[in-house]
Amino acid sequence: MDFSGIYPALTTPFTAEGSVDAAGLQQNISRYNETDVTGYVAAGSTGESVMLTRQEWETVLTAVQNAAAPGKLTIAGTGAESTAETIRRTKFAADLGYDVALVKTPFYYKPFYKAENLITHYNSVADASPIPVLLYSMPLFTGLTLEATEILELSGHPNIAGVKDSSGDIRRMGEIIAGARSDFQAFTGAASVVYPALAIGGHGGILALASALPEKCAALFGLFHAGKLEQARELQRKLVIASRKIVSDCGIAGVKYVMDLRGYCGGLPRLPLQPLREDAKQRIRGVISELEPAAARA
Repeated sequence: MDFSGIYPALTTPFTAEGSVDAAGLQQNISRYNETDVTGYVAAGSTGESVMLTRQEWETVLTAVQNAAAPGKLTIAGTGAESTAETIRRTKFAADLGYDVALVKTPFYYKPFYKAENLITHYNSVADASPIPVLLYSMPLFTGLTLEATEILELSGHPNIAGVKDSSGDIRRMGEIIAGARSDFQAFTGAASVVYPALAIGGHGGILALASALPEKCAALFGLFHAGKLEQARELQRKLVIASRKIVSDCGIAGVKYVMDLRGYCGGLPRLPLQPLREDAKQRIRGVISELEPAAARA
């Protein structure tokens, strides 16, 4: 299955009482359905998945799958600390109708996780999974990198469809693309390098910024594949700044704030993450005013 394209790494809205706001999440999806994003990633890093109980995680997956329009692909974040729980979650996602499972590296016992541990983990998940598996390396949050050599070995498994690499390292992605089987699909998790990732053969992006600016992120992918490279480069330059000031500097709170500015259900992150201070909001409004003046005045 070719699932090339741009996917918002969905946020998880919470009610004033602190519970998962499934209705708000589905309202967001209904708006994303009208854009050119390829599909959705539920319960990933941007979705505050590590903050969710198992029941809340199931609520999120169910809400996203039910709201996704026909033709939009759905990817479920199913990675857990144990192989057994990862398999259980992956099968649950498959039963709901998800197309792909995104499996982050386990990380709590990282001093003991050598290459053989990770390779055994992913092969075991892929063996048991009813749907294709997408490897997920997010060293910024996990402190553990799924190395290119490990990814290339795992790319030999027929049910491991690709990788989301959030390192932003284009050389590393190039090594993966050059060495993996021809249908292995590589996605960047960094909106700041979508254009160079596509230029070396990448298949798209799974992006926090696409939850806040889905039209812009999808437009970059479309411009590149339409051969409008100068327009694509110009848009990429703008998204480099937006990605740094919204995502890198402010994290999930920044993404949710831009969503609020644009009429989505953003809201606050879950404690111990903190809401934005006013000076951060002002900086973000400055960025948005360059991209969408009306939203920045809201």
